[in-house]
Amino acid sequence: MDIFISCLRAFLIGGALCVIAQILIDKTSLTPARILVIYVVAGVFLGAVGVYKPLIDFAGAGATTPLTGFGYLISKGVREAVDEKGLLGALTGTLGTTSGGIAAALVFGYLTCLVFRGNPKDR
Repeated sequence: MDIFISCLRAFLIGGALCVIAQILIDKTSLTPARILVIYVVAGVFLGAVGVYKPLIDFAGAGATTPLTGFGYLISKGVREAVDEKGLLGALTGTLGTTSGGIAAALVFGYLTCLVFRGNPKDR
C-alpha cells in the first residue's frame, strides 16, 4: 500500500506541474522554451527559499523529474559547493550535481542514434 501511495503522490504532483505548463502554453503567448526556463528558475527559487525540499520529500520523483527538480538540483549543488569551496563553488557547484544526468542523456541519446538511424527529409 505504501508503494501505491508514493506513486499516487508522484503522479499528482508531477501531473500538476505538467498541467500548469500546459495551461501556460494554451493560454499565454509564451513559447515552450520560455516556459522551460521559467520552470528551471522556479526550481532554483523554491529551492533557495526552502520550499522545494519538503515537496521532494512528499512527492519523490513527481517533484524531481520535471525541470523544476533540475533547477532545485542546481541550487542545491551551488549551495553545497559554496559551503565547501567558497566563492569558487558558485561557478563549479552545478557541474558536480548535474553531471550524472547530463552524461546519461548524452550516452542514451547516442545509443538511440546508433540503433534508430534517421533519414533526412527531402525538401
